Amino acid sequence: MTDARLAPGDLAPDFTLLDQDGTPVTLSELRGAKVVLYFYPEAMTPGCTTEACDFRDSLNSFAAAGVRVLGVSKDDVDKLKRFAERDRLTFTLLSDPDLAVQQTYGVWGEKSLYGKIVVGAIRSTFIIDEDGRIEKALYNVKATGHVARLRRELGLAA
Repeated sequence: MTDARLAPGDLAPDFTLLDQDGTPVTLSELRGAKVVLYFYPEAMTPGCTTEACDFRDSLNSFAAAGVRVLGVSKDDVDKLKRFAERDRLTFTLLSDPDLAVQQTYGVWGEKSLYGKIVVGAIRSTFIIDEDGRIEKALYNVKATGHVARLRRELGLAA
């Protein structure tokens, strides 16, 4: 189901995925910048919208610190484009329809949803340093308050 979970110090697995505009984005090409890579279950659902809008509203402080934000879901490019347009998301959303990247990062698997065990994306975030190594691996995070926690951990201005 999921590969082993990643830990601080691990090299972030490289990938190339299409963004909401159909443009390929390769993680290793972002070396030299710190990256927040977050995985969410599904575009345009309430929790995922809350989380995405929190990132959007905090984007200036991330950008000022040289931090790139990338969101990943199984949604296709067209749905990601609609999500970005609907909620005025100004950061990169990536499409992982075959779940390869989610499995590599250990974020696709069993989780509890309203008391039932289901298989899906486990909301998780990785802070990747300028050398491409995992600085923080945060699995099973909550949509609400998560971005504020990241900003505190990264020492970003409010």
